[in-house]
Amino acid sequence: MNTGAGKVAVVTGAGSGIGRAAALAFLKAGWSVALAGRRPGPLQAVADAGGAGQRALVVPTDVANPAEVRRLFDATVQRFGRVDLLFNNAGTGAPAVPLEELTTEQWTHVVNVNLSGMFYGIQNAFRVMKAQSPRGGRIINNGSISAHAPRPHSIAYTATKHAVTGLTKSAALDGRAFDIAVGQIDVGNADTPLAHQLTQGVLQAHGVLADEPLMDVDVVGQSVLHMAELPLSANVLFHTVMATKMPFVGRG
Repeated sequence: MNTGAGKVAVVTGAGSGIGRAAALAFLKAGWSVALAGRRPGPLQAVADAGGAGQRALVVPTDVANPAEVRRLFDATVQRFGRVDLLFNNAGTGAPAVPLEELTTEQWTHVVNVNLSGMFYGIQNAFRVMKAQSPRGGRIINNGSISAHAPRPHSIAYTATKHAVTGLTKSAALDGRAFDIAVGQIDVGNADTPLAHQLTQGVLQAHGVLADEPLMDVDVVGQSVLHMAELPLSANVLFHTVMATKMPFVGRG
């Protein structure tokens, strides 16, 4: 069912994992999608898998580079004429080491991608959405369960994901006057290549290694699509989707 005919989405981190699932959900629902990520090959593979032809635009992008993020939005507008939705998804982590062993370079890399990169996306989405006609659009930030509760040895990732919540709230406030709805999806234990290690034993807050269940990543893609297809008069400010039996409630 092409519920998104004529609508345009930008998806960052679209080459794998949650970004890939969301991009495919949009393409299959009839949206036009700009696929952003650092590696052209996986982006093209998603475009091919979506079977959407010219409705998929591959734009290799480093979200930590503000000039490249601006170029991403300009290329999207040039191809499709507007931007209705930004799924601000790209993110990274640091090695799970005691915080005093985390290098300055590792800390800075996570901040540049997860926080500054998220801001550059919001900033450019605002620039385009305020100027286009009809005005407005929607931004969905990927916050993560770590926007609420940390795992051991995750200070860089957790700090930036907590900061994403601040970006979401502030942008939601600033977007009101311009018909820009901003929300956040917090995902727990989706079955992606990066998360597969959770089934092999992961350190819990009380020092014990335990396997954790995963949910199908396509569920996350459908959740993002649902948020995106609401009318702009309605907004999901925060949405948590997770494996039902993951140890989040009661963590620690």
